[in-house]
Amino acid sequence: MAEAEAAGPPGSVLSHRRVLRIAVPVVLSNATVPILGAVDTGVVGQLGEAAPIGAVGIGAIVLSSVYWIFGFLRMGTTGLAAQALGAGDRTELVALLSRALLIAAAAGAVLIAGQVLIFAGAFAVSPAEPVVEALARDYMAIRIWSSPAAIAVYGLTGWLIAQERTGAVLVVQVAMNGANILLDLVFVLGFDWGVTGVAWATFLAEWSGAALGLWFCRDAFATPAWRDRARVLDAARLKHMAAVNTDILIRSVLLQATFVSFLLWGADFGTVTLAANQVLLQFLYITAYALDGFAFAAEALVGRFFGAGDRARLRRSVLLTGGWGVATVAMLSLGFALGGGWIVDLMAKDTDVQAAARAFLPWMVAAPLIGVAAWMLDGVFIGATRSRDMRNMMIVSFVVYLAALALLVPTFANHGLWAALMTSFAVRGLTLGARYPALERAAGAAP
Repeated sequence: MAEAEAAGPPGSVLSHRRVLRIAVPVVLSNATVPILGAVDTGVVGQLGEAAPIGAVGIGAIVLSSVYWIFGFLRMGTTGLAAQALGAGDRTELVALLSRALLIAAAAGAVLIAGQVLIFAGAFAVSPAEPVVEALARDYMAIRIWSSPAAIAVYGLTGWLIAQERTGAVLVVQVAMNGANILLDLVFVLGFDWGVTGVAWATFLAEWSGAALGLWFCRDAFATPAWRDRARVLDAARLKHMAAVNTDILIRSVLLQATFVSFLLWGADFGTVTLAANQVLLQFLYITAYALDGFAFAAEALVGRFFGAGDRARLRRSVLLTGGWGVATVAMLSLGFALGGGWIVDLMAKDTDVQAAARAFLPWMVAAPLIGVAAWMLDGVFIGATRSRDMRNMMIVSFVVYLAALALLVPTFANHGLWAALMTSFAVRGLTLGARYPALERAAGAAP
């Protein structure tokens, strides 16, 4: 592939500008995500009925949850590809792209073949009114056919991030979401296709996004390595990739279980508290979206220098990206302290929910500062593909979280619930930090 495009900035140069060049496009890309959800809801809302809104909401949640399982492909691909780039192994870099695409194709085929079971299981867990369920099934029956493309985008994105080509990631995300929005308007408001119009819009957008991602990776297909069956299907490399991805999957499942259990426990305190917690969780999502850019920068830079065995630049990568992460959360915490009440009032119009959310708002001021170590070190460990450490420290933090729930919630109610969640963030950050020296020592010894 073209040297200037693939290698990015000179490998030996580490600067704030380089970190920002990786991070800013990711932050901008993340900003487009909630816009798409709002438009999907808005266009079906113009139909004047509640059922289509509910159907699109349920269908999107079910499929997003299923696709989320394969999010490991983005993280695993980034770390492995960045290390291959740092080690100067461009053949392996290309072969990794082929492996990621094969995984996406296989996963998509399994989902398409098992769609009946997936839909039945979803409605068994969360039943809906017959009219809503029927519309949701129509929606999902169309969208499921773009699952190979949706999962492929994870792999393509990870591969591009590893090479610090986040500008291309931004273009893919904006183009995909932009096409989805435009097609929403045409199919639903123009052609009056209703819920199926939203589904077809997403179907075409996801395949278009995958195609555009492939176009950005086109130089990889100009080399024979992408179709070198012996290299792509090498047993040892496949086993290592599987181990990394499995560890990341376990870590992600436990992280998801933390947030799901948080919501379920919060439901015990009544509808108002449940709604307030849901509003406040948006502050955490904002923080995560803002930090993603610097965590992704850590993945790319740490992976490159880990693969090159350059401990000094690896450490500087951690310090540079971590410094920007800390600066970001400091600004967010200040913003939440000064304007958090206004944000709450904007998201919730019910005065009881507003009052409840404001009572727990101090947790949102503290959350970015408490969680920054966990969020940023995730990027560091992904880049170094130290996925076993990520998995193990997530298990430790999850166990501590459950213990904190049992100890704090009976006495402090919803404050105890938030304290348990913050404890899990702190424990994950501290335990990953304790494992960092071993990561540095392992630099240059990557499989």
